[in-house]
Parts: sequence; structure tokens; C-alpha cells
Amino acid sequence: MHPRVFAALGADLVTNDVVAVIELVKNSYDAMASRVDVIYAVDKESGPVLEISDDGIGMSRHTLETAWSVVATPYRTTHSVEKRGKMTRRSSGEKGLGRLSAARLGKRLQMYTKAAHEKCWLVEVNWSDLAHQDTLDACEATCKLVAGAQCPIKETGTQVRIFDLETDWSPDQFEELRENLSRLIAPFGSAEDFEIHLEVEGSGDLDTKISAPEFLSKPPYAIRGHVDGLGNVKAKYEYHPIIPAKSRYDQLGLSWTDVKEASEGRLRTHKSPSCGPFEFEIRAWDISSTDTEDLSQRFQIAKASVRKSIRAHKGISVYRDGILVLPKSEDARDWLGLDLRRISRIGTRLSTSQIVGYVAISADENPQLEDSSNRESFTQNPAVRDFQEILKAIVAVFEVQRDRDRIKPADELKLESLIDGVTASDLVDEVSALAEDGLASPEVVHRVSALNARLQVVKDAIKLRFIYYSRLATVGSIAQLLVHEIRNRTTAIGRFLRTCKRPMGSQDDLTFASQLELAESSVAALEHLADTFAPLASRSFRRGKRNSQVYASAERCLAMLEKDIEKAEISVKTRVPDSLSAAIDPGELDTVLLNLLSNAVYWLGKVKEDRKLEIVAKENSRKKIEITVNDSGPGVDSKDAESIFLPGITKRPGGIGMGLTIAAEIVAEHNGHLALQQPGRLGGATFTFDVPSTSQVN
Repeated sequence: MHPRVFAALGADLVTNDVVAVIELVKNSYDAMASRVDVIYAVDKESGPVLEISDDGIGMSRHTLETAWSVVATPYRTTHSVEKRGKMTRRSSGEKGLGRLSAARLGKRLQMYTKAAHEKCWLVEVNWSDLAHQDTLDACEATCKLVAGAQCPIKETGTQVRIFDLETDWSPDQFEELRENLSRLIAPFGSAEDFEIHLEVEGSGDLDTKISAPEFLSKPPYAIRGHVDGLGNVKAKYEYHPIIPAKSRYDQLGLSWTDVKEASEGRLRTHKSPSCGPFEFEIRAWDISSTDTEDLSQRFQIAKASVRKSIRAHKGISVYRDGILVLPKSEDARDWLGLDLRRISRIGTRLSTSQIVGYVAISADENPQLEDSSNRESFTQNPAVRDFQEILKAIVAVFEVQRDRDRIKPADELKLESLIDGVTASDLVDEVSALAEDGLASPEVVHRVSALNARLQVVKDAIKLRFIYYSRLATVGSIAQLLVHEIRNRTTAIGRFLRTCKRPMGSQDDLTFASQLELAESSVAALEHLADTFAPLASRSFRRGKRNSQVYASAERCLAMLEKDIEKAEISVKTRVPDSLSAAIDPGELDTVLLNLLSNAVYWLGKVKEDRKLEIVAKENSRKKIEITVNDSGPGVDSKDAESIFLPGITKRPGGIGMGLTIAAEIVAEHNGHLALQQPGRLGGATFTFDVPSTSQVN
């Protein structure tokens, strides 16, 4: 290697100066320090100086030569756990590159270090000189013995001083450093015997100890729990209103199968995750102008400080054995992609700016979750992908619970009124608040306000077309089931085609005939699906043109779910007279039934035995056909009964929470009512709805 590798590694492997300081503070943590001081001062002779001092175990002359002076040393790999008195710590870094953070910060390094029962040593390195040497043999660090008053260390520890700084630090950088240092230790855990102090000469800040604001420990929404080695999630959700009112708690669970379903095909089909067990805690806030005002009043802090503090800790941070792994810089906060995911459902989904969370992993149980060289991400592998998808599934469940406490049954709107939500009012409030914090200019506020005015103008025009688009949504709500059915049918067709391609004479007559029959049956089924749903996709669709045979609709929907029913070993009973005819389009009736049946099949898969599903239909005295779907699953919790028909409310991982909403709207359009009956007839959930009989229409 050329000696300029010292300068290149320092500049390229450490993202920025703030991250460089954090890496040096982590070195102090690894050295079993109970306190570390980060000091910025101006030396009369040398100019600005950065100093990182700790009371850790220090280094001996032997350690300096064999470990500290060796780039990419395996020292931390072989000394991964340190003990000091009653304290035991797992090393936060094993790559042996941390000392190069000093090379990024400044051209010269001066380090005093003293280990127990050892002498005090002064090490000096001129990184600029090293980079200009011709060979590595000419690269040296000086090591001198110091004694008495010359040594600034009383007992044990290390003091690193960096001169000829590469950057003129600004007040904003120091504030960013303060914010990130407050995240270094898991903010919701107890940072045992480790304090961080920051002192900036001339700042006038007397309270130098780094700590997180009190209100971050008392959020309105929180979810915490554990993920085991099989990918099963057990969690507890808590809701505590900022303005004191009744709190709510809920025990939640996800299986590895749930996580895979929520991943929408991004995960492989392996039986268990590649990552190991971990613990998590995620906290969330509403950040509209009104919400931050409430927080400000309750905790007696400035309104601007609320957003600022959440922003400083925002996102989900990962801590390995108690110390921050990622993210360290602002650019890496959204390492789970939550902000991009939020675009599809703004308002319901959480952004990184609304959450503060941590995930606690251990090096022993998660060896495959390795840091990348720049310390700002994980090295991508199957374990990391599994880890990320589990966390996304947890966030999705958290969002559903939060929505239950944000959206009340009284908030439910009629279909034609939903468009009233098309407004930028909330965005105007948020941007205005950002402007107050100095993060957005008045011009931005003006432009967003103009956008809001334009939205108001187009709202009426959109309303005229809304019913048509709602019918397209009806088709969309069963698209996944249709795709599932089409794939099942095309599998049989494909198998037959492959058989046809085999050389003549190698065909088994019975096999050929059997596969031909399956292929013909599949083609017929696909044609029937097209006939059923094609009218709903037409712009000229009008209700009342077609009627439905209820028995045929029930059988058709059960056939679409056949594989899932067989997999879950569900016993199905259909008590529907052949003669029942409903004055509702077959596509619409199928949509309602498919939503109810697919929900029932999913939740029946969560019970261990006695899985029963029943469809009952009859014509009542009012010439209406009553259809009931009963199951023996876990049922609907009584506290959820009022909210399950609201848009966006779902407990299914990856669900969009529109199935029951659309089904209820379809039934309502036919002057009927979709309802949940409590208790369920088979011990689980019972849903019933009514639609007009053709005899009533005639």
C-alpha cells in the first residue's frame, strides 16, 4: 500500500466529522470508561483543538505497539469482551479502523494514555506527513514516556487531542454533534456507568452532560417487545394521550409466516429467519401544530424544541450490546425506507420524523448483522433483509394500533364525503411549523398555501367522478385473490403444455388425459372469472343489469380460496339454497363474500384446532336475502368492534384496511347493512349482510 492510504481511509471510511467524533467516543466506551469528555477549545499557539478524554483502562506500551498502531488490527475480535470491576462490556467495533477517524478530523494527533500499574505514554502522529511518504517503512508514530505533571491522566484513561482541524466547526455542527451523542447509548435503556459531556469554548453552556429530553420517554404511542429466533413477534402496544385521558393497552403477536406475507414476496420462503433474536421499542408522536402545542404545555418546553428533539432522535436506531450501530448521520436515518413507503398512505403511515425507536441486538446472537466499512449501514445479506422485513412488519402493526386511537367511529364518512379529505391544510400547518424552526422559508409556506387553494378548486370536480373510481376500487380489493386464482389455473395449463412438448412415445396415456382435463377445466374457470368481473371494469357499468345466484357465488369464492382452506385444514359448510337469487351484480356479491371469507380463512389459520367455516343464506319476510359468514377463529375483540369498518383499520400484516370498508359500501349501495355479530355463532367471528332478493325487485 502507498502511505497515502492513511489519508484516503480517514476521508472515505468515515462519513463526516460528527461520525468521526462518535467513533472516537465509542473507542472510550470500548475502553471501559465511565465518563468521556468531548472538548472544543482554541489553543493560543496551535489554534482550534478537539479533545476526547476518558477515564477508561488506557493502554500499555505493548498495546500501543501491537494493537493501536496496526490498521485493521484483529485486537477487538480476540478481545471482544472487556471487564472492569463489576462492569462487563461487549466491544462496539471489531474492524480496527476507528483510530482513522482522527485522521479525518485533523492533520496532527497527540495522545496521552495510561493503563493500571503502567507508565504514562505520549503518542504523536502527523497524518499529513505520513501521507506524503514514499514507502510504509518511512511511516512512524513517536512514543514518549512522560511523568509527573506532564501527564494529564490521574489514574487510568486516554486523552486524544487533534490539531490542525480539517473543518471550521460551526454552531450547527456542534448542535448536530450534541444531538447524535445523545443517541449513542440506547435512549430508553439505562446507560450504566457511562456519561458523555460536551464542552464548546465560548458557548456559555454550563450543563455539559449529554441526555435526551424527558418528553421522549413519555410518548402518546409506543410498541415494545421481543422477536425470537424463529421470527415470532410478541409485543405490547400502549396509548397514553398527551392531554390526560384513558390509556389503552394491547398484546400483539406476529408469526414468521405473517412477516413473509407482509413482505409481498421480498423474502424467500425459508422456514425461519436468518437473523437472530432481538428486542425493540418504538415510540411515536403526532407532529401537527396543535399536537406540538400540547406537548409544549405539558412538559413546559418551547414548542420549537419539541420538533427539534424528535428530529434529533428520529428514526429507528440499532444498538449492539448497548452501543449505537446505525444510523449515525442524518442521511442514514431512513435506512428502513419508511418515508418512501409512507407516500402511498400519507397520514396513516409513520415517517421517520414521527418516531424514535431502538432495536437491541447482540453480537453473539446476530453475528450476520455486520457493519459496513463506513459504519453507516449493514453489509447486505439474507439476515439483514429478514431483519429489515421483521421491523417493517412491526411498524405496520404499530400503525394500525395508532390509527385506532387517532380515528374514532364518529369520524366515519359516507362514500361521497371521503373526498373532503383532499386538502393540504395539515401540510400547511407542518410547513409553517418548520418555518418557525428555521427549516423552511416563508416562500415555501406561500407555495404550499397556494397548492391548498388549488386543491379546494378541483375537489368538486373530483367528486363527480368519485363513484366511478370507487367501483374500480371494488375490483382492486380482490385483485390479489384473482392473481392467486389465475396463477393456480395457469400452473395446470403450463404442466399440460410441457407434457405436449415431450417426444411422442414417451407419453403416458392416463397422465396425458388427466392433465388435458385439468387444463381444459382451468381455461373454463379463467373464462368464467373474466365474465364475472369484466362488467365492473367497464366505464358503462350500471347496477341492476345482472342478478346473482347466491349458491354459485359462494362456491366460486370458496374455489378461489381452496388452497388456503386445504392448507389450514378448515372444515367448510355451505347452507345456501340453490334457488336464492339476489338483485346484485355477481362481481359485487363476489367482492363482498371474498373479503369476508378471505378474512375468515386467514384468522382460522391462527387457531390450532377445530377450524370451522360456515356460509348461511336465506330469504327473510322483507324479501331480502340474509347472508352470514361464521368461523371458529379468534374472533374480533370487543374494543375493535366499532372501528373495523373504518378505512385503513386492519390487523393483517401488509393489509391496507379497505376490504370491510368497500364491502360495507357495496352492501349500503343496495340499501343493505353489513354488520359484526357478537358473540360469533361458532365462537369466532360472525358477519352478516343483506341484499335485495330478485323477488323483491320484481
